[in-house]
Amino acid sequence: MPTITMHTLRSAALTPWAQTDPNLKAQTTLALDLSLPVGAQDSLDAPSAGPGRPARPVLLPHTQLKAKSMATPEGRAMLVHAVAHIELNAIDLALDVVWRFAGMPDDFYTDWVRIAQEEAKHFSLLRQHLVSLGFDYGDFPAHNTLWDMAERTQDDILARIGIVPRTLEARGLDASPGVKNKLVSVGDHRAGEILDIILADEIGHVAAGNHWYRHLCTQRGLDPIGHYAELMAQYDAPKLRPPFNLAARRLAGFEEAELDALS
Repeated sequence: MPTITMHTLRSAALTPWAQTDPNLKAQTTLALDLSLPVGAQDSLDAPSAGPGRPARPVLLPHTQLKAKSMATPEGRAMLVHAVAHIELNAIDLALDVVWRFAGMPDDFYTDWVRIAQEEAKHFSLLRQHLVSLGFDYGDFPAHNTLWDMAERTQDDILARIGIVPRTLEARGLDASPGVKNKLVSVGDHRAGEILDIILADEIGHVAAGNHWYRHLCTQRGLDPIGHYAELMAQYDAPKLRPPFNLAARRLAGFEEAELDALS
C-alpha cells in the first residue's frame, strides 16, 4: 500500500484527490495518516481544476443512463457499478472538504478523512465484487451529478456540508433498502452484505454532516432548518422524494422537525 509522506493531513489529502487511477485513489486514501498535524489554517492550492479521474467510465447526463433487466448478469453488474461510482465520487467529495476549506477545528478534518477512508473501503469492496461478476469499474457509463454539486458549493463550506452529506448522502440512506432488495431478490447476497456495510457507515457520514452543519449555523447565527431550505433553493439541489428511510435518518441525527418537513 502506498505511503503518504506530506507535512500535514490536509496537504496529504491532495495526493489521493488528484490520483487518476481509481484503485490507487482508494489505496492512497486508506494510507492517509491521521496522526499528522492537521494544518487547519493553511491555504492550499490543488494541482488541477478537479479531482483525478480515470478515462473510463464515460460520463453521461444521468437522464441518458439506461438500466437493464436484473434478471441478467449485466443488469446486476450495472447496478453494482452505479453504486461503486457513487462511492468513488464520495472519496473525492470527502477529500475535497479536507483540503479546500481552512479554519475549521482539527476534529472536522479528521472526521472527513475517516469518512474518505470508509468510502475507499466501500469502493474497494464493490469493485472486487464487480470483478467476481466478470466486470470491472469503468465497464459501464456513469454520471457526474455528485461532483457537479461539489463545484457549485466550492466557495461556501456551509453550503457544501448542508447539501452534500445532508442531502445527497442522505438520499443514499433512503435508496439503500430498495437497491439491496433488487440485488438480493435475484440471488446476489454478497452485494446485499456490502450494502449493509455501506448503510451502517453512511449513517455516520450523514451524522457528521448534521453535526458540522449545525456547528457552522451556530457560528453564523442561522436557524439550521430555515437556512437549509434556503440552501436547497439557492443551489438548485435535488428535490427529496419518498420513500424515506426515517429510521436511518433518525440514527444520523435528523431532528423530528426536519423529518416532518420531508412530507
